[in-house]
Amino acid sequence: MSTISAPGTDVPPAETPDYPMTRAAGCPFDPPPALHTRQTEAPISRVRLWNGTTPWLVTRYEDVRALLADPRIGSDSTHPHYPHQSPAAKERRRQSRTFITMDDPEHARLRRMVTAAFSIKHVEALRPAIQKIVDDLIDAMLAGPRPVDLVQAFALPVPSLVICALLGVPYADHDFFQTNSRILVRSTTTPEQARAATQLLLDYLDRLIGDKLTHPTDDLLSTLAERVRAGEISRHEAASMGILLLIAGHETTANMIALGTLALLRHPDQLARVSASDDPKPIASAVEELLRYLTIVHSGRRRVAREDIEIGGVTIRAGEGVVLANDIGNRDPAAFPDPDRLDVDRNPRHHVAFGFGVHQCLGQPLARVELQVVYSTLYRRIPTLRLAVGLDQIPFKHDGTVYGVYELPVTW
Repeated sequence: MSTISAPGTDVPPAETPDYPMTRAAGCPFDPPPALHTRQTEAPISRVRLWNGTTPWLVTRYEDVRALLADPRIGSDSTHPHYPHQSPAAKERRRQSRTFITMDDPEHARLRRMVTAAFSIKHVEALRPAIQKIVDDLIDAMLAGPRPVDLVQAFALPVPSLVICALLGVPYADHDFFQTNSRILVRSTTTPEQARAATQLLLDYLDRLIGDKLTHPTDDLLSTLAERVRAGEISRHEAASMGILLLIAGHETTANMIALGTLALLRHPDQLARVSASDDPKPIASAVEELLRYLTIVHSGRRRVAREDIEIGGVTIRAGEGVVLANDIGNRDPAAFPDPDRLDVDRNPRHHVAFGFGVHQCLGQPLARVELQVVYSTLYRRIPTLRLAVGLDQIPFKHDGTVYGVYELPVTW
C-alpha cells in the first residue's frame, strides 16, 4: 500500500499532469483520453491544479461513489486545501458561500429550507406547466425563421422560465442573470470579474428578498424571506442561496438540452428510438443514459479529506484535496458495459452525474422532469430536426465549469 506524507510536505513527481485535461479533437462527447488512461493505470493519483496544488484524482466509478458517500470526505470550501476549480470559483465561494460547499450540520440545516420545493411530488405537479412552456417555445420556433440557434430559442428559455416561476424571479430579467451566470461558470473568468458578477447578483436577489418580505407570494424566495423574518438565516445567506438555485436551475439543464440534442443528432439510430416512443419509461431511460454519457459537470466533484482514508491501495491523508471525476466514473466499464456507446435503452439510473450521498444534486427531480418533457416533445414535433452547420463549426464550452455548447444552429 502506498502512502504519502502530510499536506504540503511531499514533492509530487514531475509527471503529475495538469487538471482538467483536454478532450480529443473530434470527440466532443467523450472525456479526455488521459482520464481513460488514469482510470486503467493509476485510478487514484495526483494531478496539478491551476494554483500548483496537487490533490488526488479519483477515476473509478466504485471509488467515486464510495467517497461521495463517505462522511470522512468534506465539502467545506473554506478549508485551506479545498481544490477550487479556478481563481474565479474561489472568489465566488468566498463572497457567496452556500450549503453545497458546507459540511453538516450547517449543510443539512440550510438545505432543508429548500428541499420541499424540489421533491418528486412537487416537481411532478409542475409537469403540465413545463409541457406548456416547451410547446409554446416550439410553436414560436416553427413560426420563425430558419436556421435557428436552439440554445437561445429553446434550450436556455425552458429551464429559465421554470426556475423563475419556482423561485419568484421575473423572467423579464433573464438577460441580466444569464449574462452574469455565464461569467461565473467560465473557468477563464478572473477573480475581479467573478467578484463583480457575484455582487450584482447578490444585490439583485437581496432586492427580491426585500420585496418578498413585504409582499410574499407562493414561491421559493418568499419561503426564504420568511426564514429571514424568523431569524433563521440572514438576508445575505438567503440571497446567496437564491443565486445558487437560479444559476444551477437554468445553466445545467440548458446545457443538457442542447448537448443532448446534439448527441442524438449525431447518433440517429438512438434519436429514432427516442422520437418514436410515446411511453414515458423509455424516455426516462434515455434521459438517464444521456446524463451518464455526457456528464456535463466535467471538472469533478471537489472535496477535502476530514480523516485518513485508505482506498484503492492509496492512503488519502486528512486535510488533502480530492477531485472525484464523475465524468470518467460514468464511463467505467466495470459499472457500465461498453460505456463509450450511447444506448438509450441502457437505463443507468445508478450513474453519478448528479453526484451521490448527502451532497447529491438537490434539483435532480426537476432536471429529470424537464429533460423528459423536452426529449419526448422536441423530436416528435420536429421530426426532421437537423444541424444547420458541421460539427466542427459548433463552439463547445471547453472553458466552462459546466460542459455544453454556446450555440447550436439547427433547421428542419
